[in-house]
Amino acid sequence: MKNIVIAAGYATRLGELTKNFPKPLLKIGENTILGRMLDDIDIIPDIDEHIIITNHKFAPIFENWAKLYSGAWPQSKKITIVDDGTETNETRLGAVCDLLFAMEKLQIDDDMLVVAADNLLFFSFQEFVDFAKEKQTSCIMCHEQPSIEKLQRTGVVELDSQNKVLGMEEKPQVPKSHWAVPPFYIYLKQDLDLVRHAVENGCGKDAPGNLAHYMVEHTTMHAWPMSAGRFDIGSLDTYYEAVEKYGNLTLGPGPEVKFPKDT
Repeated sequence: MKNIVIAAGYATRLGELTKNFPKPLLKIGENTILGRMLDDIDIIPDIDEHIIITNHKFAPIFENWAKLYSGAWPQSKKITIVDDGTETNETRLGAVCDLLFAMEKLQIDDDMLVVAADNLLFFSFQEFVDFAKEKQTSCIMCHEQPSIEKLQRTGVVELDSQNKVLGMEEKPQVPKSHWAVPPFYIYLKQDLDLVRHAVENGCGKDAPGNLAHYMVEHTTMHAWPMSAGRFDIGSLDTYYEAVEKYGNLTLGPGPEVKFPKDT
């Protein structure tokens, strides 16, 4: 199984903090946002490689970070950085097209764990992988969201008693359930042909949830209810809140990140 990290955005809502630096590599305590996530995913036996898809502007910084991370954790799985060639927020490919770009460039033909790199998680992805192995289908995550207002800004799924996904809506005005969908997915090898042709068949390009919505309509999928919470870092306020609340939560030392000399 490949771990594919979607990290090609420009995080414009964080202003100067991410003008010349990628949000996933911002520090939370002594580690980075991405480092905390990889510390967990790296120990999953099924995972044999981390693939980080980013943009041309930030690729050298990720390359530098990957060397430092591998140096700090020499036993870690291989880390591959993929540069999508874009340099501005206006020319970005979008999360779905970035995934397809990485799949084509690296000729990926394996089960995939696909994750966004701007969350702090308080559970292990091992639970998610185990759930997908039990169900033998591609899977999404879900969590109960009591706020209608928040449900109207995310993907919402309907489930049966076995957690099979019956339907999914993106940003519904009238949500049909309280199951919200965070940006973490498992796409099995058996469904990769559907993934590869999703955009040409009408799937939205920007948000990763667009692909999940498309897949729900074209194959059998299940949803794993998260066993604990997450903290989404989407703005300056939430970043500083994360630093204050979770800066002392150590999931591994993580490497110090420095700018390459040519940036």
